[in-house]
Amino acid sequence: MEPEHSNDSQAEQLKLRANEAFKAHKFGQAIDLYTQAIELNSKNAVYWANRALAHTKLEEYGSAIQDATKAIEVDPKYSKGYYRRGAAYLAMGKFKDALKDFQQVKRLCPNDPDATKKLKECEKAVMKLKFEEAISVPQSEKRSVADSIDYHSVEVEPQYTGARIEGDVVTLDFVKKMMDDFKNQKNLHKRYAYQIVLQTREMLRSLPSLVDIEVPQGKHFTVCGDVHGQFYDLLNIFELNGLPSEDNPYLFNGDFVDRGSFSVEVILTLFAFKCMCPSAMYLSRGNHESKNMNKIYGFEGEVRSKLSETFVELFAEVFCCLPLAHVINGKIFVVHGGLFSVDGVKLSDIRAIDRFCEPPEEGLMCELLWSDPQPQPGRGPSKRGVGLSFGGDVTKRFLQENNLELVVRSHEVKDEGYEIEHDGKLITVFSAPNYCDQMGNKGAFIRFQAPELKPNIVTFSAVPHPDIKPMAYANNFLRMFS
Repeated sequence: MEPEHSNDSQAEQLKLRANEAFKAHKFGQAIDLYTQAIELNSKNAVYWANRALAHTKLEEYGSAIQDATKAIEVDPKYSKGYYRRGAAYLAMGKFKDALKDFQQVKRLCPNDPDATKKLKECEKAVMKLKFEEAISVPQSEKRSVADSIDYHSVEVEPQYTGARIEGDVVTLDFVKKMMDDFKNQKNLHKRYAYQIVLQTREMLRSLPSLVDIEVPQGKHFTVCGDVHGQFYDLLNIFELNGLPSEDNPYLFNGDFVDRGSFSVEVILTLFAFKCMCPSAMYLSRGNHESKNMNKIYGFEGEVRSKLSETFVELFAEVFCCLPLAHVINGKIFVVHGGLFSVDGVKLSDIRAIDRFCEPPEEGLMCELLWSDPQPQPGRGPSKRGVGLSFGGDVTKRFLQENNLELVVRSHEVKDEGYEIEHDGKLITVFSAPNYCDQMGNKGAFIRFQAPELKPNIVTFSAVPHPDIKPMAYANNFLRMFS
């Protein structure tokens, strides 16, 4: 047997290498190295807490909570264990669980000003949550905010020089002018923003939860993944692949908003194209098209800043109208997250989902928005703490049972902007390059040509944007940890 101190020093070396990888934003590599250190010495709480932080950076909050809990078990007096777990709970919107951990940090470090500040912010967030719960109206009694808005009556000041919609029809000229204004950091007048969002709501409401798309022979179709408020990268996609039109249709596969600080510009652009030509722009719900996520990751604050409080409610309402999945030519299943915790789910089951609500924490709708593929067969717990991980055998059975050929999904950052898994039966596509200005990844989109529908994957790098940091409008408290 190797002497114990030799294992300990090897583990320390691995931890130092992991720390370097972490500093270089190579979080996956850092996790592998921390894991090797833990295998040599599992009684060091620092290794567990450091790996928890790396998981947090990859948005694997479920794994972060497990690792931080392990750090606490190894050393109940190690304040960073509680701190890391609190931060992960916070990122999931579990403020009350986060509060308990920050209270414990304060008990262990009574004189630490940073711990005091974070505890105060957390207490404020929990108080606000309790207040919102106390005044909230039951879903059944809620009136639609959309029904109370008459955009025709909103006055446009004579000094407004931005894009204007003449009458009720959104034209290509208007959309181009609006995008140009956005590029120059000018806002769209609320009157036209209302019109775009309300017209989009009408269209989305009438769609089924699973939308069938027919691409005629010889025509093509483009699928994009997460954009996350990266407006200047969205413009670059259109530069590379052409503007959306009847002959150049797009599907944006969820997570249009949050994290990036140009989310309002992204969502209004996508919605405007939907209004201009419904068959040029298909939109699918992602896990970030939800109140809980928008409250934490910036969209709500950005909407309040650039538009108004009414728009916060209006977007929340419209996001509940977004379809959950699409099928292209009966062959390709496109969804934001992934597949299910049970076998035997049919396309008709997805079509039958009542989607007009905030995403639940379990069930088919939750899994469509949150699940991730895993390399090993079968199913496992989700690294995110919501949904599940599913293997290639699960993908294969789902495709066979529904007479499909391929799953396309998004939801995960990939170094090259995409990844092909499960024996070529599943492709992840992610369209936010250099995600959060720090991941260094490429973005990608997929072009399918009918009738073969062979995936042609195009990758691209990030373009410069004005100096407004990601999460600039996010919950104060969360920004402390990002």
